[in-house]
Amino acid sequence: MDALRFLAVLENSPRYRGQIAHVHTLRTRAPRFGSLARPLPPPFEQALAARGISALYTHQCAALEHARAGQDIVLVTGTASGKTLCYNLPVLETLLTEPQARALYLFPTKALAQDQLRSLQDLSGRHEALQRVARAATYDADTPQGQRRKIRESATILLSNPDMLHAGILPAHARWARFFSQLRYVVIDELHTYRGIFGSHVANVLRRLLRLCRFYGSRPQFIACSATIANPEELAERLTGRRMQVVDDDGSPRGTKYFVLWNPPVTDQGTGARRSANVESQELLVRLLEEGVASITFTRARVLAELLYRYTRETLEEKSPKLAGRVRSYRGGYLPAERREIERQLFSGELLGVTATSALELGIDVGGLDACILVGFPGTFASTWQQAGRAGRSAEESLAVLVAHQDPIDQYLVRHPEYFFEQSAEYAVVDPDNPHILAHHLLCAAYEMPLRPEDSAFFGPLFDRLCELIARDGLLRRIDAKWYWASTLFPAGKTNLRTLSEDTYAIQDLTGGRNEVMGQVDGSRAFEVVHPEAIYLHSGESYLVRGLDLDARIARVERAETDYYTQPVVSSQVRVVEPEEERSLPGLKLVYGNVAVTRQVQGYARYKFYTLENLGHSSLDLPPRTLETKALWMIPAPEILSNLDRADDLNIPGPYRRFAALAGARNVFTAVLPLIAMCDRWDVGGIVHSTTLGEPSIFLYDRYPGGLGFSRRGYDLAEQLFQGSLRLVEECPCDQGCPSCVGRPTVPDAAPEISLEGSSWSESKAATRLLLRSVAAHV
Repeated sequence: MDALRFLAVLENSPRYRGQIAHVHTLRTRAPRFGSLARPLPPPFEQALAARGISALYTHQCAALEHARAGQDIVLVTGTASGKTLCYNLPVLETLLTEPQARALYLFPTKALAQDQLRSLQDLSGRHEALQRVARAATYDADTPQGQRRKIRESATILLSNPDMLHAGILPAHARWARFFSQLRYVVIDELHTYRGIFGSHVANVLRRLLRLCRFYGSRPQFIACSATIANPEELAERLTGRRMQVVDDDGSPRGTKYFVLWNPPVTDQGTGARRSANVESQELLVRLLEEGVASITFTRARVLAELLYRYTRETLEEKSPKLAGRVRSYRGGYLPAERREIERQLFSGELLGVTATSALELGIDVGGLDACILVGFPGTFASTWQQAGRAGRSAEESLAVLVAHQDPIDQYLVRHPEYFFEQSAEYAVVDPDNPHILAHHLLCAAYEMPLRPEDSAFFGPLFDRLCELIARDGLLRRIDAKWYWASTLFPAGKTNLRTLSEDTYAIQDLTGGRNEVMGQVDGSRAFEVVHPEAIYLHSGESYLVRGLDLDARIARVERAETDYYTQPVVSSQVRVVEPEEERSLPGLKLVYGNVAVTRQVQGYARYKFYTLENLGHSSLDLPPRTLETKALWMIPAPEILSNLDRADDLNIPGPYRRFAALAGARNVFTAVLPLIAMCDRWDVGGIVHSTTLGEPSIFLYDRYPGGLGFSRRGYDLAEQLFQGSLRLVEECPCDQGCPSCVGRPTVPDAAPEISLEGSSWSESKAATRLLLRSVAAHV
């Protein structure tokens, strides 16, 4: 596409209001090729030549040399840099000389495994010798039962996902004895996705895998591939328990990419309110589609993907009816068959545009895309570049546009493009030793094979203590020095790698008497997403939740024509269970430890499509849920609070000043902390409370049982947290405070938390600034 011409057309249109805040040009990069100490076998040279490849990039050569030396490696290069060859080459080269060897490829999604199977078959199918040894097959929940035995017995390369390894392969390891005894390679693709809950679970699945490999006499070599993150070596080592060699000299070429920071215009100078980022993105997507530009739009949440699809489809039905059927939405929660069909339509070119969540962020080949719109900062710089890389996956020119929400981080980034484009990637956080997660996998491991004292080398320092605790519940039995599985249950079936919640709610469509399951939602989110009278969005259509059956775990919905969506209102309170560490900043005490957070969805608000006008609030009567987790809490010193009480320029009644400052700081902290901890904004919660400790305090907590290390990062880097938060508040152009700084978020996927002490006070920019200055000025 001609990106500069398209931007010029936008700037000259009547609706343009100076939204382009910055245009950054990523120049064309020429390829750099490497050489090998030992040439590739002739079958490889012929197969690569048939694909138009006459030389390998520098990183591909380096990866192959390290693999030949028997090293465990982690490859860190850009999107579309040819990472797939970095593991296919050493695996196929080994199979040529050791046809009895086996390789296990792990991908985070079934769709990606299917996509990579096609790529592998395309390579091996170009030479008879490769085709003979590369007997590749996918093995996942969709694999027909009649094919599974043949795959177990004959496949030399098995493409699967951690979920299937966890629940379908490891528990049945006796059937896989030959495979495990000859396992030479384990490939972990999209390593950067294995963080937080998912990564912590996967680390334990790999512990179980290596334990069984030891039993069968093998020691597989790891090859991991990752997008750019700050700690790829650390993450890979935490996941595998091995020392890793980093390969990051990217020699692949790149076409010119224009990256635009787009800020919706201010609609109210008094409040600083801006036009909806969703509406701006929809208009951009429509313009791109009308120009015939194949485009993808990424949103931060499922409801936003659906809203954007709805807005786009409705506009196209009026302006360009032929294009209305060439755009779809894509997100998690759709049934597998529906997702596969959308992927096929994208790859074939039947679809010209798609509105998606990060479910399409990974490297699935969806054909040639020329433009990418990011609706809001994705939460991490790693995801930002991964999503932007989906457009221009060849040497052609491409366009990426980040449309800023009225959100503290988004607004800071568009005001500081130098920070955006020069900032290094974040740290990926995993916690394999989270006791809630580890306990589940000890149960699974005991089911697979009795646990022995030497297994503590795989499962860490909590091994002995957790086995004893589990035995008290009657699930393990100790005989001599071994722990045996002592139940008729199937533990892997009770452990979902993608969540810490053990229950899932089905979403049942009642429209026209259908009674069909149309999706699902995790139990930890069900009360917020499918509460009674909620608007549930699916494929751009509105569904009204008619009822939520807590016993059957079913949300019953019905198609409804509405001009609004809903947003839950969540009340929270916190109880300190046990402090673990504490330290001081000037004017502030920091504590890290265990807390119990009780959250209750007390009601919901209705917001009008497009305008975001608040149409009213309704109450709900849903039971509270208590979460035992980790938290950081901050206790301002008495002199800091006294300064707030005495300040002359705050325009806030005395009794509310402290809470107005703390609430504003809480909102900013929950926006900034995810940048430090590389997590989603909704992975951390914030509460302002005074009754818990007898004095006003801010709590920042992990929204997962046992914690996942996010609040720990905030505790360790509190100085950075305060300095970044103060900079964000001071540079916001509003006067009194707005959602771009201290105000609560207004985007549809938000679930604002309020303290049970009441909400008669509101956030104050001036009070928050005074509080942050009092601390940040001295750190």
